[in-house]
Amino acid sequence: MAKQSSGQQRTVKRVMHEYKHGELESSRGGKVKSHRQAVAIALSEAGSSRNQSPSANRRQRARTKTKERRGQTAQQRKEGRAAMGRGSGDGRTRAELYREAMRRKIPGRSGMNKAELERALKRKRA
Repeated sequence: MAKQSSGQQRTVKRVMHEYKHGELESSRGGKVKSHRQAVAIALSEAGSSRNQSPSANRRQRARTKTKERRGQTAQQRKEGRAAMGRGSGDGRTRAELYREAMRRKIPGRSGMNKAELERALKRKRA
């Protein structure tokens, strides 16, 4: 088998970490209990499975990278959204920000998205 790239190694490490902590789910949504199944999922997500064609491996690797960038891995969800690289990091939802904007009577709040609400609340504070 060909040597894995550093990105593939990181993906395998993350998936095995999820398995170890009971966060890894199969495609059906159930928890993965088998070590062999966890290894198979890790290699598939990393795009280094010998049971898939090279094009299927590339496609799977691209899907995994997209999932990691969006913060949709089980590890990122469990360990907090800070793993996704959020801007402010205060952890409030848009609904909470909107309620705060209503309380402070910020104009135009209903049409604002989360990032705009955060900026408006920061401006109002200063």
